[in-house]
Amino acid sequence: MKIQHYRAPDMRQALRQVRDAQGPDAVILSSRKIAGGVEVVAAVDYDGDGVTDTDAVAAAPQSPGPDRYTSEPEEVPARRVNFRPQNRHSQPQAQAHASDSRYRPAPQQEPVAQAPRRQSVDQIDVPTDTDANVNEELRTLRRMLETQLATLAWNDLSRRAPVQTELLKQLSALGLGHDLCGELVAQLPSRLELSEATRVSLALIARRIAVAEERWVEQGGVVAMIGPTGVGKTTLIAKLAARWVMRHGPKDLAVISCDSVRFGAQEQIHTLGRLLGAPAFAVDGPHELAGLLDRLSEYRLVLIDTAGLSQRDDNLSNQLAQLRAASEKLETCLVLSGAAQAGAIEESIERFSAGAPASCVITKLDEATSLGGAMSALIRSRLPLAYMSDGQRVPEDLHPARAHQLVARAVDLSRKSGANADEDLLQRRFGAVAHALA
Repeated sequence: MKIQHYRAPDMRQALRQVRDAQGPDAVILSSRKIAGGVEVVAAVDYDGDGVTDTDAVAAAPQSPGPDRYTSEPEEVPARRVNFRPQNRHSQPQAQAHASDSRYRPAPQQEPVAQAPRRQSVDQIDVPTDTDANVNEELRTLRRMLETQLATLAWNDLSRRAPVQTELLKQLSALGLGHDLCGELVAQLPSRLELSEATRVSLALIARRIAVAEERWVEQGGVVAMIGPTGVGKTTLIAKLAARWVMRHGPKDLAVISCDSVRFGAQEQIHTLGRLLGAPAFAVDGPHELAGLLDRLSEYRLVLIDTAGLSQRDDNLSNQLAQLRAASEKLETCLVLSGAAQAGAIEESIERFSAGAPASCVITKLDEATSLGGAMSALIRSRLPLAYMSDGQRVPEDLHPARAHQLVARAVDLSRKSGANADEDLLQRRFGAVAHALA
């Protein structure tokens, strides 16, 4: 009797190996599940006497290698598996084949895939999100540690420098950026009373805001108002044109509308021209400005109203480039809303910088609840402030830019709104620079 030992990923492949190696008359002595598949013990010329399943397993040759399988064998009764149709001549043929060496499988033909398949390190399935989870846990731990250290540093600063700590709270309540607050407090002398330190810090804020002189109403020019939608560009042009007419008359004044997007925008410019007695023109876009400005070269003041575009508009850079190419004398002015959020103001300044604005105007100061974001944006960009607008009246609600007036208005808004800086926010903002401030 010839006993063979087979291992395969599944039972179907194991039976195929038995059939190929020992022929269709092989008998399955036992089978069991192992790591990586199944293990089958088969024999030919099995008579069923004197050989048990356990003896067959013990007698089966073991494959070389250090592999050990601890799973318990699932013993099955020894049975004959027929791999071909039975007929009356099958048994004699099987015995003849068993006695004939030609039908016995050669040793080199025994299946080599008997040991369980091993996986290399690169083939091991590792969850793809393991590294992401570990990195996220590390970031969380880092944030927690930074928060604890910032709290300790802030508490230490409160004990050592109570005046500076209180001043940081006041400046944060104005809405200024925390980086500017830290810079302002660091510039102050160490021994100052709170009231004096407050006055000095507000004066430093006003000093860092650039201001442009009021030259348009006095000297004229070719000025195009640019900015996001809804910031009040058309109303600003009406106020400037009315001031020019009150001071110089309608002569040498012309107004132009390039806004073909907003409904009724060009009609507003024509109505303004009729009310002031000044010529008004409308074009479909900045690309048509060059020829019109050549014809209006004799006018001292030309005010151009442009279409409001979002700071995220893909066509913004192209429109600004066409506007700048219209005339060498053209000057752009960026119009910003004081009621907008600090992030929106800073983004507008950054995106509209493609138009090379020479100055800016802050409108809607009457609608703002905090001016700290606008002042922070002006200080960071160093963009000169030309005018401030705080209402819809023409031309009363337009004022030449004064840095100290803007700061005073910001302080007044903070007091009226009762704004207070959150203690946890202060700890996170200034804990990292608390040692330098102290």
